[in-house]
Amino acid sequence: MEVQTGYLYHIKDEFFDKINDEGIMINHENGHSRPSYLAIKDKEILWFIPLSTKVEKYKKIIKQKEKKYGSCKTILIKRIADKDSAILIQNTFPTIEKYVKSKHTIDGKIVRISDSVKKEILNDFKYMLSLKKEGLDLFFTDIDSIKEKMLKELDN
Repeated sequence: MEVQTGYLYHIKDEFFDKINDEGIMINHENGHSRPSYLAIKDKEILWFIPLSTKVEKYKKIIKQKEKKYGSCKTILIKRIADKDSAILIQNTFPTIEKYVKSKHTIDGKIVRISDSVKKEILNDFKYMLSLKKEGLDLFFTDIDSIKEKMLKELDN
């Protein structure tokens, strides 16, 4: 399956079992395809950003961060597939194609986000990566060690 930026996917339980990182939002109840993850393709590494339906919970967190820091780049609330979703950039993780289970569909149609939402997410994700390079890590997952494990798998 070719993974494309801007589409939603589900990740295999095998990935979460292998990585065992406390910051990763794992599949609810083994085998259940939630949450959905937004894909960002970056050469051989795929970045996945979890989506949550707990919008009210995350609106409160966004307000707290905006009050404290003036803005919030770690969580976005956007309309995806005709519903508000919390886009949890702070919970992003890298993986490789072998751990992608399936594309997310609704009524048989593959879910893709709008170009404007995709652009905003990519900008915030790149901003968070740049902060990490400068020593301020806002990611909840250990993206460096996970990426290293995934690259090693590709080399084998």
